[in-house]
Amino acid sequence: MAVSRCESGLVRLSKLDVLKVKIISLFLGLWFVVKRTLKKLMGYRSSVRSVGKPPACLTDSSLGTHSYIKLKGVKLHYLDAGNKNSQLIVLLHGFPDCWLSWRYQIPELSKYYRVIAIDLKGFGDSDKPEASSQYNIETVVREIQDLVSTLGYKRCILIGHDLGALIGWFFVHLFEDMVTKFVCVSAPHPNLYWNSIANLNIFNMRWVQFCQLPYLPEAMALDEDMRLLDNVFSHLKNAHDGQHVIDAYKYAFSRREDWTGAINYYRTLPFWRLRMTENYCANALFIVGNKDNSTLMENVIKSTDFVDKFSVKLIDNAGHYPHQEKPNEVNQLLINFLVGIPAASIDTPANGSPGLVNRMFGAVSSTVKYGTGVIDVVHKRTNGFTTRALSFGQYST
Repeated sequence: MAVSRCESGLVRLSKLDVLKVKIISLFLGLWFVVKRTLKKLMGYRSSVRSVGKPPACLTDSSLGTHSYIKLKGVKLHYLDAGNKNSQLIVLLHGFPDCWLSWRYQIPELSKYYRVIAIDLKGFGDSDKPEASSQYNIETVVREIQDLVSTLGYKRCILIGHDLGALIGWFFVHLFEDMVTKFVCVSAPHPNLYWNSIANLNIFNMRWVQFCQLPYLPEAMALDEDMRLLDNVFSHLKNAHDGQHVIDAYKYAFSRREDWTGAINYYRTLPFWRLRMTENYCANALFIVGNKDNSTLMENVIKSTDFVDKFSVKLIDNAGHYPHQEKPNEVNQLLINFLVGIPAASIDTPANGSPGLVNRMFGAVSSTVKYGTGVIDVVHKRTNGFTTRALSFGQYST
């Protein structure tokens, strides 16, 4: 795929490739309008349930202090927890999400670190500029850089999930000296991600193409009392506080403008890649659920080609949100990786054979020195993972 180069280590797709995606988006938009018109003719009415005030979990201060910072005209909201004299951890949530995504990790991590869980620009209680140009990846990562510096730190630990992990990849490559360790949850390297999004991903290639249009993606996201969020957070339905958390997400995304900023990442990020001149040298940890239909395991493994020191951990019986679905296991892995305390309480199967988490880690660690040979090993040991995907710009049927 042809690219045009720009400064600061970023590479933009060629105008021709961008045009192809835009053209496909027009056909998808036309089909959406036709379907919506037919539904209205049949008496269908879309509605969003009114939520009067923020659910308690969004404003609860038991996890930390809700704070705001203004950087070059952009206000960011974040939850601040832990000792302010400790090393800094920055948590970056995914899409569609907010700081609440890390509610199970904040109490554990704040025992050892100062933890900042950000509402990314366009999400939650942070500013939500409507212009997609405000979500240029270089602008976004520089705002995170400014946040870290304004808080008085030169370096931090960066943990990201989904969209937050993709942003994290850009950050660690562009500002490597600022990151001591990087944890990537449920997202491969951006140079791989956009070219092969799993078909079973709710936000698959068709969604990315559709998002290039104005207004229509926001309208679809609000349809049927935001049924989209019910599907995304289906793993919460049986959790003890699941419905309260889903209601919190629906409050956070209850207006069109709540979606515009968030969707703007899909209007900008897919067209950028990193110009790789050298690998990321600091330690990196990859965490992925073994039932994650949204993430191609092959791409997670290929992502290790972009780092020099890494570990890969699979979470048994977890999907795209392992930090929410299996918080104890993920927390133990994080503490082991960051602090060095062994995650001894992670259960192994009763028959004594190593679980998929341990087998996967063994496959990776035993083939680190053999380059692409790691992929062959992983193919043999990851039955059940999604492997079929489309290339960027290709239309799915």
